[in-house]
Amino acid sequence: MPTRAKLYIAIVLSAGFLGFAIQIARFHSANPLAFWCYFVFTLLTSGFKVKLPTVFASLSANFLSILLGIVLFNLPEAILLGVAGTVVQCLWRPRMPPKPIQIVFSACSIGLAVAAAHAVFHGPLNGLLGPLHPLLLLLAACAYFVVNTGLIAGIIALTERKSVWKTWYKTYLWILPYHLCAASLVWLVVALSRMNVWYAALVLLPLIYFIYRSWKLYLDRLEEDKRHSDEIADLHLRTIETLALAIEAKDTTTADHLHRVRVYATEIGKEIGLSQSELDALQAAALLHDIGKLAVPEHIISKPGRLTPEEFEKMKIHPLVGAEILEEVKFPYPVVPIVRAHHEKWDGTGYPFGLAGDEIPIGSRILSAVDCLDALASDRQYRRALPLAQAMDIVVGESGKSFDPVIVDILRRRYLELERMAVRAGVGSERVRLSDIKVGHGLAPATGFAESVDELAPAIASPDVDSPDIDPLSSIAAATQEANMLYELTQDLGNSLSLQEALAFVGVRLKRLIPYETIAVYIRRDEKLVPEYVSGENLRLFTPLEIPVGQGLSGWVAENNKPLLNGNPSVEAGYLNDPTRYSTLRAAMAVPLGGVNGVLGVLALYRAERDSFTRENLRILLAISSKVALAIENALTHRLLETSITTDYLTNLPNARSLFLSLDNELARAHRTGTPLAVLVCDLDGFKQVNDRFGHLEGNKVLRVIATGLREQCGPSDYVARMGGDEFVILVPGGANEELETKIDRMRNIARKAGDSTPEPTSLSMSVGVAFYPEDGKDAEDLLAEADRRMYKSKRLRKKAVPLLALESNPLPANAL
Repeated sequence: MPTRAKLYIAIVLSAGFLGFAIQIARFHSANPLAFWCYFVFTLLTSGFKVKLPTVFASLSANFLSILLGIVLFNLPEAILLGVAGTVVQCLWRPRMPPKPIQIVFSACSIGLAVAAAHAVFHGPLNGLLGPLHPLLLLLAACAYFVVNTGLIAGIIALTERKSVWKTWYKTYLWILPYHLCAASLVWLVVALSRMNVWYAALVLLPLIYFIYRSWKLYLDRLEEDKRHSDEIADLHLRTIETLALAIEAKDTTTADHLHRVRVYATEIGKEIGLSQSELDALQAAALLHDIGKLAVPEHIISKPGRLTPEEFEKMKIHPLVGAEILEEVKFPYPVVPIVRAHHEKWDGTGYPFGLAGDEIPIGSRILSAVDCLDALASDRQYRRALPLAQAMDIVVGESGKSFDPVIVDILRRRYLELERMAVRAGVGSERVRLSDIKVGHGLAPATGFAESVDELAPAIASPDVDSPDIDPLSSIAAATQEANMLYELTQDLGNSLSLQEALAFVGVRLKRLIPYETIAVYIRRDEKLVPEYVSGENLRLFTPLEIPVGQGLSGWVAENNKPLLNGNPSVEAGYLNDPTRYSTLRAAMAVPLGGVNGVLGVLALYRAERDSFTRENLRILLAISSKVALAIENALTHRLLETSITTDYLTNLPNARSLFLSLDNELARAHRTGTPLAVLVCDLDGFKQVNDRFGHLEGNKVLRVIATGLREQCGPSDYVARMGGDEFVILVPGGANEELETKIDRMRNIARKAGDSTPEPTSLSMSVGVAFYPEDGKDAEDLLAEADRRMYKSKRLRKKAVPLLALESNPLPANAL
């Protein structure tokens, strides 16, 4: 309870107790029998009460008895009647058990009202108008009414921080006529009581009961209508809350945030004197101010880090979308202006319209300050919650810049009290304190930007839009489509380790959101960008390109690690000023693909229409670039791993594992087609001396030279593999004797040249053994074993200087070479 309300209660109780004590000390009765009869009558009529609508209070028929006491008895007697009747009224069948302080306050206010009415009736006017003048009784009834209802309206207004006059006017003034009618009845009773028989007035009891009964039925019906209206209003509010919770669930914040903002904002609105309609609008806006985030893709809302400028541009549309959605609800109070302007700033740097100072609706000013405080003191994806006091210091620091100084001052004085009120209201336990729409206004989000992309091509600049025409349904549909695309893309990329397959998925999914004619994904190899995947028009122009890093459009993106929007595709290095490579494409958008060790490539889209890509397109492309880069990196790693399993690390020739797989395939093909297959096993002669004289590093160089030579001299259908050590195997499909002799001579020349490449020329030669399918074997092991045996036989013969083809008549398959 506010301090002012506590002080007010203390003053009323002090005055009431003091007056009651003084009058009871002077108590005397000229006609005890009449007084005590009226005393009992007052207690009985106190049970005849009706509940007043809109407030937690009741009105009893004992007012007639109290007014009679004011007319017929002295002040001590009248005060005793009033206080006793009030106590019975409070305790007899209450809607809720009253607190002792409420009973005492009611008794004191009635005592003071009786004293005021008694002073009016028995004061100077009594001698002027006469004791039974109706006007005098009406004035006494008005004095009683004003003091009694005024004191009660005062405590209600101070407790709820409302205007005393407005509270009294709206809550109690309407029952003044009933008090005046009661005064008329009292005048009639007093007139009858002037007869010799004092109990003659009791004949009016049936009339009093009839009036009470009619009034009770009327007020009960009024209360029922009010209850029905309240139920409809509660249903409306619960519907709003449910929708708001659905929105907040998308934002991954808690429901407590909504209710805390509502409690804070409503209490501040009461303090500055907002009308009931404005308070209702503020409560609804506190719950629904972020409904426009339905049009913002979820990956932006839930991003665990700072927003990029492109993402912030998308975020800035949510006040406008929210206002458009709520416009259709037709609220009976001004919710839409509050929602539309809740991101405006006091100094005019907010969005969407750049309003400043008093141009911003008062509800928006309250909501922005409260929302900022609670956001700072709550956990977010990009940071932990700040202590409430520290969050308040930040808000105070923005006073006069982002927020209305008057609102900030109220918030600073009362934020601890408001937090306790929010907790008591059932918001939850105390918070954990851990130590293509372009909106032209709004400099940056509160947390600042992620890595800047200010150095984009000039074409990305767009004019400010002061009043964008927004279709909220289309915006929400676009956000949903984007979220679904990102989900599907993530699923597709996660299910494929094939680079071509993964990039094909990207091309198909991306075209749903960004129209393009051609897509190209370049992979960085050393200091060049090589197209790994190209699809669409002008495919043949882009496929052979090799773009040096730093040159052309994509080369600039790779070197600077920055995106580029609406560049000229014709400047791509590789067909610049080449008349044979003409393209109809006139716009390009490219983003870098960042890997663990820097930029690993560039994703580029091309269109035929000049300047046809938008910032919204760029934002979407940037949103998927990290996922595409990760998929490429994984696919390249998988490709490298797959290659290492079947490739010799030293010579880059297929290894023994790959040899056996290929030999089995070649045998199956030879069997199916009926063609021969030659298997050559080669071993270097003199290679040991190279290792002994120059070391293994020089020996490795020799092996690489020989591997390169063998690969170059073999035909396109031949297969060269390193078996291990200095031993190589060559598969020659359909090879004839003459062809093999020529091939073997070239192989020996390769060995001799490799020997000459050493620091000191070394004699190197090569022994070769040949086996044929199907003459020498039907499977891989038999053929390799036979070729190996003949290779060793050739090695022994060469040591004895026996001619390689000693007998012309001896067929090649029967001899080693």
